[in-house]
Amino acid sequence: MAELTPPVPIVALDVPTADAALALVDRLGESCTFYKVGLELFVAAGPPIVQSLRARGADVFLDLKLHDIPNTVAGAVRSAAALGARLLTVHASGGAAMLAAASEAAQGTGCGILGVTVLTSLEAPESEVLRLAALAADAGLHGVVCSGREAAAVRVRWPDDLATLVPGIRPGGAARHDQARVVTPGQAAEAGATYVVLGRAVTQAAEPREALRAIALELQSPATSGLAHLREGRKPA
Repeated sequence: MAELTPPVPIVALDVPTADAALALVDRLGESCTFYKVGLELFVAAGPPIVQSLRARGADVFLDLKLHDIPNTVAGAVRSAAALGARLLTVHASGGAAMLAAASEAAQGTGCGILGVTVLTSLEAPESEVLRLAALAADAGLHGVVCSGREAAAVRVRWPDDLATLVPGIRPGGAARHDQARVVTPGQAAEAGATYVVLGRAVTQAAEPREALRAIALELQSPATSGLAHLREGRKPA
C-alpha cells in the first residue's frame, strides 16, 4: 500500500448566494485553494459561480450527487467538466450502467468522478458502504464519498483504485449538527482520506482563516486514532 499523504482540505461554500460565497473566498484568501459548490449554491448561482472560482485560481468540487438515466448523467458530466470542475459527485446507488456512463464521459477531461456511498447524515453498516464502493471501483470512478469511519476499509480494499472524500469532519468536542457519522480531522488523516470537506468548523468560525490553518496542521500531523495499522498496510482486525 502506498504511503499515506495528508488529505487535501476542501472548504464547503454552503451559502445561498454567489456574493456570500465569494466574500468567504476572499476572506480565506491564499489559505484555501479548493472549494465545494453544492446544490444550494449551484441552484442559486449556476455555472458562473464555478467560473468565478476558477478565475480566482481555485479548484472546484461540484457536489451535485447526480442520479438519473445513464445518458443524462453522461451529458451532465461533460457539462461539469467543461466548466472546469475538478471533482463531481454521482450517487453510487444509481447502478453499474450509470456509473460506467459517468466514468466514460469524464475520461480525459481532468474531472474526477466520485461515487456517493451512504450520506454521512445517516447511520449505515460498513458492508453497505463497501458494496457501493465496489460498484464505483468496477466502473473506474476516481473515488468515493464515505465517512471517516469507512475510509480505512475502502483504502485497504482498493489501495490504488479509489480516492476517498470524507465529509462530516468535526474538531474534537464540536457539535455534530445534522451529521451522524463524524470524525476529527486527525482521524480522517489516519484513515487515509484523500480529501476532506470542511464546513461549519471553518465557515462559521470567528476567524475562518485561523480555523482552517489549525485543521490543516492536524491533517499534516494527525493524532493516533486507532487507525495506524494503515501505515503498515495491514487490514483492521
